[in-house]
Amino acid sequence: MNHFEPIDNYNQTLKEAGYISRHEATQKDYDRIGFKSGLEVHQQLKTEEKLFCRCPAGVYHNHDKYDAEVIRHMRPTLSELGEYDGTALMEFKTRKEIIYRLKNESTCTYEVDDTPPFPMNETALDISLRISLLSRLNIVGEVHVTRKQYLDGSIPTGFQRTAIIGVEGEIYLRNKTVRLIQLSLEEDSCREISDYRHTRVYNTDRLGMPLIETVTYHDMANPDEVQEACDYIRFLNRSTGMVRTGIGTGRQDVNVSCRGGSRVEIKGVSHTKWIPELTHNESFRQWSLLLLRDKLNKKVKDRNNWKIHSQELNYYDYGFTYQPIVNARDEKNKIIAVNLPGFRGALSHFTQPGKVFGHELEDRISVVACLERPNMTHSESLTPVVSEENWQKVRKALGSKPEDAQVIFWGPEEDIATALETIEERCNIAFEGIPRETRKSFRDGTTIFERVLPGPDRMYPDTDTPPIPLSDQYIESVRQELPTDVIKRYRQLKKWGVPEDTYNYIFKKNLFPLINEMVEELGFDPVFIGTLIGHQLKWVEGHYSHGKGFNYKIIKALLRYVKENNLDKTIAEEMLPVVYVHPRMDFDSVLANINYQPQQPDEILSRVPYLHETFKKTAYRDTVANETDWIVGQLRKSAVGNMDLKVLKSEVEKILNHQNV
Repeated sequence: MNHFEPIDNYNQTLKEAGYISRHEATQKDYDRIGFKSGLEVHQQLKTEEKLFCRCPAGVYHNHDKYDAEVIRHMRPTLSELGEYDGTALMEFKTRKEIIYRLKNESTCTYEVDDTPPFPMNETALDISLRISLLSRLNIVGEVHVTRKQYLDGSIPTGFQRTAIIGVEGEIYLRNKTVRLIQLSLEEDSCREISDYRHTRVYNTDRLGMPLIETVTYHDMANPDEVQEACDYIRFLNRSTGMVRTGIGTGRQDVNVSCRGGSRVEIKGVSHTKWIPELTHNESFRQWSLLLLRDKLNKKVKDRNNWKIHSQELNYYDYGFTYQPIVNARDEKNKIIAVNLPGFRGALSHFTQPGKVFGHELEDRISVVACLERPNMTHSESLTPVVSEENWQKVRKALGSKPEDAQVIFWGPEEDIATALETIEERCNIAFEGIPRETRKSFRDGTTIFERVLPGPDRMYPDTDTPPIPLSDQYIESVRQELPTDVIKRYRQLKKWGVPEDTYNYIFKKNLFPLINEMVEELGFDPVFIGTLIGHQLKWVEGHYSHGKGFNYKIIKALLRYVKENNLDKTIAEEMLPVVYVHPRMDFDSVLANINYQPQQPDEILSRVPYLHETFKKTAYRDTVANETDWIVGQLRKSAVGNMDLKVLKSEVEKILNHQNV
């Protein structure tokens, strides 16, 4: 082959990997590649204080307002087994300076391990026990606090205090049971503010806040099941009314693998609706990387002696016009060409939609060598930025063979050695298969490398905190106070006939108890209540900002007012937006605000003959069905609050049928 087309190779390898879009994929496709996924769902608890100190929880501050800074550098140490943790080694290579911003209001000396921990927050323990019981977990007899190594810098001490509350439980989805490994109570980490080159900045306001982590087995066999399980766990947590809600209060890590692949952890997925696309693409990324592995092992016979070869390039010998390279030249950075023996076709090998193996190299040197993107290009780029003439000169300078591939990257001199080591390391992993790593998620369903997965031996006892016994009497007393199970709430909504497209909103906002109260205490039709909440209220929340003092209990008071004043229930739909924006307004004033005029049904229906004649003069299609809908539309404003719209339509049809006889 004299001419190599990267686009053709990308399309060919995409086809060979059997990639199809998520919306086209069936269970057979996921069974073919051995899709497997599990979850780690994190949820902040609603407590006044942090878990092991008396600083307030839930007090957030602007990242540019702080009272002090703590600076930290990572240095790995040997474990008791005489080994280095892979994450610690990777973080050490980055040469990061980690800055923690502290504010007196929300932080104390405990966070930097200068003060022993206070006794565990009792409220947090009580909430985590309730959620463990709802999750059908076996509760431990004693709560033992351990230290879990946190080597990414997000906790200043380098470890997180965590305690297992329950083990071996299960949750019931619509069509399957998902097993739970455990639920732990632990401290939240810092909020990342920025990460540029060799400096990472954290805010410490949420550090140490009580957090639960629910871990599932890898029981989900397709992406939709993963989202359903995650939603269920989050709905279960919210059903207690004892967890925080809002941006950042709930996060999930999604573990994904395919047959023959490795566990890859997609970190910090903030929206469950992203999960199906992310897990779909990750499973096929691994499947495609296994295909690449087999190709490379066929082409490269002596992989144990496989090595890259590099050479510094002189900017002026090549006349590069790509702006990032020009900028690197102006900043006195070095530009390096690298030869990858036998890798022709590998760099344009499909990995994710719109991405190739070359992006795997770019991601790694961005994270490990701290070279900000764009930091490289390669001989198989889907959007070439270096001319073929220059690539020929590079190949000649490197002594490349026809089956080799080439990379050009640029950066400060002090980062070059780390970048070269990282490129070679990632290429060597390509011969083996899938690297065990954590990846950062994006809205479009793609991911990028974040860090190496930590080793399995990262937990050890915390000698500062004594065990906490949980008596059977205490556990049983908590069990008696549990809310209804989410699956029972789901089945009740189904039994009532409430539209299914309302369920997600109802569970997300934990509004089932309120709906149940309005049905049982006020006697309203559950379909009407479910639709009012799941459709109308959801729409109102998306289009208006609620006034000070609004809470969902006001809706119950609104419906009680409607019933006591013998108003038709449909008036609640018109009143709801006003009540949402002005929750302190009395309901009589709300009625005046929407220009409600009380009328008797006979008075409303008396207009039908006149509207019938008007329709005959103006309508394009003189059919009873169209005429009925048009007349009901004309009378709707008068009817709302005075008569049921279904009754209105029925009465209009009767009058029209009589008129047409």
